[in-house]
Amino acid sequence: MPLFFLRRLVSFALTLLLASALVFAVLELLPGNAAQVILGETATAESLAAMEEKLGLNQPALQRYWAWLGGWVQGQTALSIAYDTPTGQLIRDRLQVTLPLAVMAMGLTVALALTLGIFAASKQNKAGDLGVMTLSQLGLALPNFWLAILLILLFAVHLEWVSAGGFPGWSEEDGGGLWPGIQALLLPAMALAAVQTAILTRVTRSAVLDTLREDFVRTARAKGLSRSQVLWGHVLRNAMIPVITVMGLQFGNLITSAIVIENVFVLPGIGRLIFQAIANRDLVVVRDVVMLLAALVILINFVVDVLYAWVDPRLKAGHAA
Repeated sequence: MPLFFLRRLVSFALTLLLASALVFAVLELLPGNAAQVILGETATAESLAAMEEKLGLNQPALQRYWAWLGGWVQGQTALSIAYDTPTGQLIRDRLQVTLPLAVMAMGLTVALALTLGIFAASKQNKAGDLGVMTLSQLGLALPNFWLAILLILLFAVHLEWVSAGGFPGWSEEDGGGLWPGIQALLLPAMALAAVQTAILTRVTRSAVLDTLREDFVRTARAKGLSRSQVLWGHVLRNAMIPVITVMGLQFGNLITSAIVIENVFVLPGIGRLIFQAIANRDLVVVRDVVMLLAALVILINFVVDVLYAWVDPRLKAGHAA
C-alpha cells in the first residue's frame, strides 16, 4: 500500500505542476498584453507601464511563473486588481459557500442515486425499474439552471418556504448561522444534484446488474441470505469501481457547475467571483480561480485512485507487482 500511495502521490504532484504551467501559459504567455486587457484600449502609455510593473510583466516569463507558483506554496498570492486584496483571501471567503454547496449536492446525489439504482436493478424490467429509468431520463433532459428557476418559483415565490436567493453567512453574529446557511443552499444543491443523480442512478443500476450475474452472488443466496442482504452487503461493494469513478468526475463537475447556479441564486461563491473578475478584467483573480478549480479536480481524481485500492485490493496488488 505505501508504494501504491507513493506512486499516486507523485503522479498527483506532476499533474498539478503541468496544470499550473498550462494555466500560466494560457493567461499570460499567449499573444496580447494583459495590462492592455485590464486597462482597456484608451489607456495611456504611462498607465500601461505602471500596470505592467504591478503585474510583473517587465520580468522574464519563467521568473514570473516560479514567483506565482512559490506564492501559492507559501500561501502568499498576488493582489486582485479590482479589489486590491490578496486573491487567496477572496478565494477562501468564497469557498465557504461553494464547497458546502458542492458537498450538499454530492450528498443528495449519492443518497438518491445509490438507492434508486439498486432498487431499479432489483426490479429489472418491472414497473419499478421502468419508473426509475424514466425519471432519470427526465433528469438528464433538464438543464440545471432552468430547474433552479423552477425551484425558486415553487418554493420561494409560491410556497414562500425559503428565500429566492442570497446567503446569510455561517456566523450568527452577522445574522446567519448553520441552519439559515443550509436553508439558503438547499435549493441550489437540489438544482445541481438533479442531473448528477440521473447519471449516477443509471451507472449504479448497470454496475449492480453486472455484479448480480457473478458466481459469488449465487453462493451467497445459497447460504440463505435474503436478496436485500446480498444487494447491500455483497453486490454493492463489488459494483463500486465504476460508481466511484463517476462520483469523482461528478464532484469536480459540481464545483464547476456551481458557477452558473450561484449566479441564479445570487450566492457569493467562486462562481460569482470569477464572473465579477471577468467583468472587471481582473486577470489575476481569473488565473488563480482557474488554477484552484484545476487543482480541486486533480485532487479529487487522486482521492478516487486511493479509494479504488480500498474497494478492490486486487488493483493495489496489481500495481505492487
